[in-house]
Amino acid sequence: MDIGTISLILLVGIFVLLAIGMPLGFASGFLAVAVLMMKFGPDLLFRSFGTGPLNILAQRMYGLMTDYVLISVPLFIFMACLMERSNIAKAMFDSLNVWLSRTRGGIAIVTAIMAIIMAAMSGIIGGEIVLLGLIALPNMLRLGYNQNLAIGTICASGSLGTMIPPSIVLIIYGLVTETSIHALFKAAFVPGFILGGCYIAYIIFRTQMNPEQAPLPEGGEDVTMADRLRALPGLIAPLFVVGVVLGSIYGGFTGITEAAGMGVVAVLLIIVIRGEMSWLLFKEALMRTWKSTGTILWITFGATALAGAYTIAGGPTYVANLIIGTELPTFGILLMMMVIFLILGAVMDWVGIVLLVMPVFLPIVLKLPVEELGLTGALAAAPSFVAVWFGILFCVNMQVSFLSPPFGPAAFYLKSVAPPHITLPDIFRGFLPFIGLQLIILTLVLLFPEITMIFRPS
Repeated sequence: MDIGTISLILLVGIFVLLAIGMPLGFASGFLAVAVLMMKFGPDLLFRSFGTGPLNILAQRMYGLMTDYVLISVPLFIFMACLMERSNIAKAMFDSLNVWLSRTRGGIAIVTAIMAIIMAAMSGIIGGEIVLLGLIALPNMLRLGYNQNLAIGTICASGSLGTMIPPSIVLIIYGLVTETSIHALFKAAFVPGFILGGCYIAYIIFRTQMNPEQAPLPEGGEDVTMADRLRALPGLIAPLFVVGVVLGSIYGGFTGITEAAGMGVVAVLLIIVIRGEMSWLLFKEALMRTWKSTGTILWITFGATALAGAYTIAGGPTYVANLIIGTELPTFGILLMMMVIFLILGAVMDWVGIVLLVMPVFLPIVLKLPVEELGLTGALAAAPSFVAVWFGILFCVNMQVSFLSPPFGPAAFYLKSVAPPHITLPDIFRGFLPFIGLQLIILTLVLLFPEITMIFRPS
């Protein structure tokens, strides 16, 4: 069967299997075998071990699964679960709230700042949204905050773990594309914090223009400097963890995996010092870590198999010729890829997208003329920069995907802890202005690659 027909069957098949509720990992694995059957025939199943396409897939999966950096994924997830189960996050929220009690929209700003700090601690998304939904949402609704503002702030800010290092998305992208994860972290630092800053600026602007959307809490004017100083210890623990994780990475003292391990040890020590350690807390954090890691690994198994099977069948070359055959200008090709990412992000998990699509798209991007990408001088001289820059573009797209209907996971995370009167359509309505901010940042990173070169990749 020709590769064009196989590609069409594959595209229809993945959407049909997902629509009927088959998990992405199993759907991808099934389609991987189907692609090889259609391309090479059933005899490949009876070839001796070590000579057929299935062996190539096995080697590909084994290479990815045994990569040392992959160990950092469960470690960062475990760190996030420990923080969620302990009172570290609540103490940070209370401390920030004291400092911003006199500020219009203060709780929303506190929520965004807290999300930025938590993203810099662990790079996990779902746990942050649930935690912020439990801590910040009741406070904002009780004070009479605009519901859409409260919902959008929690979910958009809680999704910043996609962008801000140590992002799990960047780690998986680096493993799949063989791009330096250190370089990706350096490149994502500024765009990630710009995006977080845009959320805060939007909250301030919106609440100043419409004060009734964020009433000031009663008694906020009674907070003294002494009260604020007494609240500072609540910030020490999270900032210490951020310093341990990011300081060791950016300082060049450790690799990604070692930094994740140090972060876990730091969080465990803090929990013990605070007197919160218990067997139940430790067990629940471990169970959530195993479940989350298992989900990621199953998707990785299936999607890696499918991407490998499609590559063996000649799919990337076919798609590349198809895209180049459109004779679109360089930015036209990039825009088409961004649109495809946004569409896929609305219906698929980011792990599947990076594993299925990157092996096809990245080689095309790497062959585009450097000067037409807007890269000049030092940017053009860095041969690995295009892969790094494209990875940051992908991460911004995935940031949008967490809020995109109909399957934006941020909405479902928040719905699991939101009051019954807040429906999914209500939640998605709260996302709209924040999706607009994300698209603005995506455009900036696309048009001005220099934003990602503040810290030059090594």
